[in-house]
Amino acid sequence: MNKVSKVATLFWGCLLILLLPLPGAAQRIIINMDLKQTDHLKAYGVAFWALERSINVEWLLNYRGGAFMLEYYPAIERELRLRGVSFTNIDAAATTQIYADVEQGNMDVVLLEKAPRVAIYTPPNKQVWDDAVTLALSYAEIPYETLWDDEVLRGALEKYDWLHLHHEDFTGQYGKFYANFRSAPWYIEQVRQNDEVAQRNGFSKVSSEKKTLVGLIQEYVAKGGFLFAMCSATDTFDIALAAAGTDIVAAVFDGDPPDADSQSRLDYSRSFAFEGFTPEQNPMVYEHSDIDYPASNMPRVRSAEADYFTLFEFSAKYDPVPTMLTQNHVSVVHGFMGQLTAFRRSLIKKSVTILGEVEGTEEVKYIHGNFGRGTFTFYGGHDPEDYQHFVYDPPTQLSLHKNSPGYRLILNNILFPAAKKKKRKT
Repeated sequence: MNKVSKVATLFWGCLLILLLPLPGAAQRIIINMDLKQTDHLKAYGVAFWALERSINVEWLLNYRGGAFMLEYYPAIERELRLRGVSFTNIDAAATTQIYADVEQGNMDVVLLEKAPRVAIYTPPNKQVWDDAVTLALSYAEIPYETLWDDEVLRGALEKYDWLHLHHEDFTGQYGKFYANFRSAPWYIEQVRQNDEVAQRNGFSKVSSEKKTLVGLIQEYVAKGGFLFAMCSATDTFDIALAAAGTDIVAAVFDGDPPDADSQSRLDYSRSFAFEGFTPEQNPMVYEHSDIDYPASNMPRVRSAEADYFTLFEFSAKYDPVPTMLTQNHVSVVHGFMGQLTAFRRSLIKKSVTILGEVEGTEEVKYIHGNFGRGTFTFYGGHDPEDYQHFVYDPPTQLSLHKNSPGYRLILNNILFPAAKKKKRKT
């Protein structure tokens, strides 16, 4: 045996020792996700880490805030300690009791079997702190890849199970920042970059290229992809789908005026979540449509201290999907603003499931739906721990918000594609 072979044998031998349960040791590890958890966000990262190593994770819906339970391995315990995640080692009797408790209440066990392949659609010049999902994945130490228009147009989406849309303007209006930032170097660069990629791929203008792009993403979902989007990526995606057969973009953005009858030519049957909406065609208004509620150009009625939304409680045994997406250690979550802060209830399609809302108002914060064999989840607002995010604001330090309920909703969506309904054994 040569030196290289000896080193490889030693490495795999050590790894096997780390992964094998110790004789007479605890049977399971339970990662509590209630108020006693020291770092909720990194707990998701440990669950993902286990899935990457072919270790199944049981997600105990509505049990201790949506706890995770795994077979005991020394390597998992070591990883939990390194990441500062609280946990408890339990024996067979305790495990049986947990299953019994879950069976009796509004709880269930969902088996997570395989780590999803994660992609973030984001412009190449964007920084980590520009996007809450990128921040969440980076802090939780969940691996992801990035792609943008060139890759999507070449068919790269088929490599991934889960796709997040960065806060992109899919209508081709460069984020509607024209009124306040058209002379800013970053805005000029954004326009140049978008124009260049459109022309490189054979499109005469950005709005046309984005329509093709959202069509490809729609096909990805129809074939079984999991789509997650926040802020302006939610409404502009649906607007671009509905406007496939008409021009809604002002001349300052694409060189020609919008169609005079563009409103009547919108096809709401193409959109995922919204219908009956009216695009905002004035380039001087920082708003894409009346889907956003309250509108970005209107004063906020509530203050940061008084702004919150409520998560719906679903039947874990009969509605496991929305139950997974709403797992949290609290039922009331602080609100946060964005270019799209929330969705106008009256414009949401009846087929869409509302996951979080401001009770007694038109304001809906968190929604989910099916399209073909896949799903989409839309979450209003820019950053769950930055109430009113402005251009040039410093990045959010998630080490200061490691128990953030708003960020937990993002990470629920990361594990969702790994789920398979499990028949419990006692």
